[in-house]
Amino acid sequence: MPRKKNPAVAKPDAILPDELLEKLIPGPMDAAGVEAVFQKLKKAVIERALGAELGVHLASPEGGCGNHRNGRSGKTVLTDGGPLRIEVPRDRAGSFEPQLIPKHERRFAGFDDRIISMYARGMSVREIQGHLPVALPVRQQA
Repeated sequence: MPRKKNPAVAKPDAILPDELLEKLIPGPMDAAGVEAVFQKLKKAVIERALGAELGVHLASPEGGCGNHRNGRSGKTVLTDGGPLRIEVPRDRAGSFEPQLIPKHERRFAGFDDRIISMYARGMSVREIQGHLPVALPVRQQA
């Protein structure tokens, strides 16, 4: 008789454990619900990665002795799924330079390349704006 599989045990090649997926997706969802889950997951991964970057920075010699975490600051980043509000950790000395999303950057890597490729394929600026989830400002011609 074959053994029953335990639903709480993740498959060896699975990225997320089944119990975590059960919490994220409690039942049937529509497309908007799935997109909302992806946005929440993306936000959590980005914030966790930025926190880890700050931890490495504080442990390194250039982090400085006496430098500590000093709260978070909000930042809106443009992603493939639209704008995403994240909390970027800060240090007291202000010497932390994030690598994932550098200071003063508002877009993820690859976003600009996608816009350039659409323009190269012959799409007008207005068509690109209509295609993107976030409307970019149109430059007024004089």
